[in-house]
Amino acid sequence: MLQNLQISLLSLVFISFTVLALEPSQTLVAPITKDTNTSLYSINLNYVERYVIDLDATFSGRHFSFQQTLISCSSPQCSAARSYSSPQCSPSRNKDANGKCECVVTPMNPVTRKCDSAKLASSYLIISLTDGKNPTDTINFGGFPIASAPQTLLQSLPEGTTGVVALSRAPLALPTKFSASHQGLAKRFALCLPSTENTKGVVFFGDGPYYFLPREKIDLMGTLAYTPLLKHPKSPEYYIGLKGISINGKANYFRRKAFELDPSGNGGVKISTIVPYTTLRSDIYRTIVNDYSEAMGGIPRAMKTGPFEVCVNDRRIGLGVIPFPRVDLELGNGKNWTILKPNLIIDMGNSVGCLAFVDGGKNAKEAMVIGSYQMENHFFLFDLGASMLGFSPPLSFYKTTCGGFNFTRGA
Repeated sequence: MLQNLQISLLSLVFISFTVLALEPSQTLVAPITKDTNTSLYSINLNYVERYVIDLDATFSGRHFSFQQTLISCSSPQCSAARSYSSPQCSPSRNKDANGKCECVVTPMNPVTRKCDSAKLASSYLIISLTDGKNPTDTINFGGFPIASAPQTLLQSLPEGTTGVVALSRAPLALPTKFSASHQGLAKRFALCLPSTENTKGVVFFGDGPYYFLPREKIDLMGTLAYTPLLKHPKSPEYYIGLKGISINGKANYFRRKAFELDPSGNGGVKISTIVPYTTLRSDIYRTIVNDYSEAMGGIPRAMKTGPFEVCVNDRRIGLGVIPFPRVDLELGNGKNWTILKPNLIIDMGNSVGCLAFVDGGKNAKEAMVIGSYQMENHFFLFDLGASMLGFSPPLSFYKTTCGGFNFTRGA
């Protein structure tokens, strides 16, 4: 039945480039689900398909179960797809077949980090429109470039995953392609990651408003503070400036330029939806671990668990009554990104909770990678046009969560 549905959906592409034209200021919306086994997040597209969200990927990829139209190696889309290449992947060569030159790209599995060759194909993406309160209709983006990837692309991804969707700055990633296809759509997207697999998060493409239940009169757009997005010299990933980190208002001491992104693309502070827990270069990690342990005072300690070094043992952990120290990321433009207990301490069971930061090693490429656990139940706006990141306080401050958007179809 699923295969028949896919074939029926594919036929829509040949009927029309798009099923519906966007009006100015309209916004796209899709639900996000969390897979607790892999700590990865997927968005629903084409009604029934799930694509893992990757803020780093330069183009989207999927494993097709039906024939697709391949993109020529002479097309602008092929040049755009090949404009960024991971140093971990060997460049693929375009392929001549039956007198035609087919565009060949090299997608990377975001979990296994394995690369493989794939042909760039023209497919479709169906997504919902929204008025900011509910989905209102659907739209079909035909002629969408997607890598026709081998089955290896799906290894270690959540069961039932169709592929990987790119949300980077790259020209073939969804934010740029959506805005380029329709003049009324702003080049920005908002992301809200859920904390459980039983709750739907949400992604928006385009302008707000963004209303969440139960307080529909509050537009989350108005809750955001902003900091510049830094451009990496060699990749379309998202970096922010960071001057320092403080714990309960007390500044930590790091070497000069500890968090700086240098002209060669080393160091810096990156945001990731693939890395589950914030990962720090060893010199930074050791300072944070020591200072956070000191700030916890007399809370009973527990043995380290898994990748986490700072753990406590107290039956009150799940009740939320222990005053765990807060962590403030002191951003480059003077704003603070405050991380509180729900995004700092992971409950390991048996009354054990651990600081959800991980040692990335002394030779880590980035100084810091902010992981998805630290992003859950916060609202983020990636404004690519202005090169700014908007971020909210914990949504609990507004008595809602990332599951607060009403996906019931509106009028």
